Amino acid sequence: MTFNDEVFRLAIPDGGFEPFSGNTVWRSPSNIALVKYWGKKGDQLPANASLSYTLKNCYTETSLDYNYKAGQGRALKFMFEGAEHPVFQQKVEAFFDKISVYFPFLQDLHVAIHSTNSFPHSSGIASSASAMSALALCLCSVEQQLHGHWPEEDRLRKASFIARIGSGSACRSIYGGLVSWGAHAHISDSSDYYGVELTDVHDDFKAYCDTVLLIDKGQKKVSSTAGHGLMKGHPFALQRFVQAEKNLTDLLAALKEGNRDEFRKIIETEALTLHAMMMTGAPYFMLFRPNTIAAIEKIWDYREQTRQDIVFTLDAGANVHILYPQTQKEAVMQFIQDELVAYCEKSEYICDESGTGPYKPSAKLC
Repeated sequence: MTFNDEVFRLAIPDGGFEPFSGNTVWRSPSNIALVKYWGKKGDQLPANASLSYTLKNCYTETSLDYNYKAGQGRALKFMFEGAEHPVFQQKVEAFFDKISVYFPFLQDLHVAIHSTNSFPHSSGIASSASAMSALALCLCSVEQQLHGHWPEEDRLRKASFIARIGSGSACRSIYGGLVSWGAHAHISDSSDYYGVELTDVHDDFKAYCDTVLLIDKGQKKVSSTAGHGLMKGHPFALQRFVQAEKNLTDLLAALKEGNRDEFRKIIETEALTLHAMMMTGAPYFMLFRPNTIAAIEKIWDYREQTRQDIVFTLDAGANVHILYPQTQKEAVMQFIQDELVAYCEKSEYICDESGTGPYKPSAKLC
């Protein structure tokens, strides 16, 4: 079926838009993929469907001050962590160019964006996911000022669609809990164009913790964008996409049944396969660090000895995400502090958990 994006295009009223101005703020979380999206097709579409946990404490907060008057042209000022950031400014400019067909008021909008993260940027935690989802939600709030009444389901779906254009995984950060992205036969209403919140989940998987070991807080040597590009012509790409589809099918069954053993096997296979694809491409590259491997081996040993439901995964970086049920938090945190902190840069780690999705803070950034 051919996708029709007309539903996401804002109609220009007869006579154009009247002048308007205002401010909006959104705080949007990052997410950690369980089944990985690695490789694109078409215009920012996934080569395979993916599934992620939306997080709570790793977020981007974005404030947007805006002023519209027809004929004045667009003006953009972007501030990150209180300072100008030319690279991010260029990315937002390019993003606005792409999405102007869906937000025609952008052509004559003067906008000042202030953005900040609660976690290190470009270190293997999905900062683009939280950043682009927060910005998409801000733009949908501007549209809502013009749109009037707008059902939340429709607004969130458009925000997910728009966020995807800026960063694929950002479409999953629009929703809370477990979120899929990509057309899949076993997920109702799934789409390559926006994320879908998973509802058929056993209670055992609804409250999970994610402790992120900050093995390396520096910027990655190879960006995720470049990594996705290297999947084109990769000798194992087709096999990988087939594997991901099967893993997602199996994971959906495990999540529905509460099967933690199957959950563990799929999650860790997905993490290791992601990095295996990086190490077997042309050119090849490695984002693991020695302490990444050491931490994984410690996790395996601990699980074998204690039978705790502790699982690791990795995003496109050196940092290790440790997933475990809320009910086992005390024991697992003791293990982390006793055995794993030594592998973290400056002994730093982030305590996070599955979250309910973005929300609007009461005060704007300045």
